[in-house]
Amino acid sequence: MSQQAKVTFLFVTVCLIWGTTWLAMELAVATIPPITATGLRFAIAAPLIMLLAKHQKAPIFFPKGKGMECGLISLFYFAIPFTLMIFGEQYISSGLAAIIFANMPVAVLVISLIFKKQRVSIRQLSGLVLALISLVTIICNEMAVSAADGFSGIVALVVAVLMHAVIYTNVQARCEGIHVLTYNALPCLLASLFLLVAGIFLESDTTLHFSGLSLAAVFYLGSVAGIGGIMAYFQLNKLASPFQASICFLIFPVVALFLDCQVNGRSLSQESLFLTLVLMVGVLMTKLPKGFIRHYWPKRGSIPIKRKA
Repeated sequence: MSQQAKVTFLFVTVCLIWGTTWLAMELAVATIPPITATGLRFAIAAPLIMLLAKHQKAPIFFPKGKGMECGLISLFYFAIPFTLMIFGEQYISSGLAAIIFANMPVAVLVISLIFKKQRVSIRQLSGLVLALISLVTIICNEMAVSAADGFSGIVALVVAVLMHAVIYTNVQARCEGIHVLTYNALPCLLASLFLLVAGIFLESDTTLHFSGLSLAAVFYLGSVAGIGGIMAYFQLNKLASPFQASICFLIFPVVALFLDCQVNGRSLSQESLFLTLVLMVGVLMTKLPKGFIRHYWPKRGSIPIKRKA
């Protein structure tokens, strides 16, 4: 298989896994409370990641002196944000949840501006503003046609996105060089233990009503999304440019919206669907590499024209 074919295969795989994850979370939380569902998800994923790490001879434990980073990742990258995601899907559609999470590149840029004082181009700043305005308008439109408690679901998703962005910009830099399986294995296990214990105390009265469909969804999240999503995106980043890999954030919400429409018969309003396209353009503007537009669309007159003899 050629490298281009591998990149295409991995790109499609990531988009499909990320896109189907949102429907799976909605099915899981239908009968399993959010803390327990997320704990079970990581309890399934952790041993599989450790087995894969052993197979690839990647260390399970973080390097000496990185214990604090491991703890922060366990709580603020896995346990709390993923619980907030699945909690939010009790109140908003899986399609809207995917659209909110697709703003991760925008959130990373915002956090980098605040904490890292990162310099941004006019194009990136314009994309950031465009994406945020579009997202706020979509949320306002959908809140007007959905239940009042949808606000709590939206807040949960937004907080989850911001937590991921903060960890990505402030902790991941200190974990540079750590294998992706090491980065996920032990934090995933610690997150599962923390959530399952919390679920016993906070959600014990609902643990006898799990449906087979919800359990199957949790298994899918822990195995396919937990292993396949991690490894496919990791390999994609190795073979493709960061910009090419980031395009996944523009495609997986489309998959999630399609599934939500086909399975649940729900769809966003026409105005929100149009604004989703505008939002994706904004996200794309924040991720375009420097000189991309100038390279592919040179200024008029910059291409030499051969004169006739």
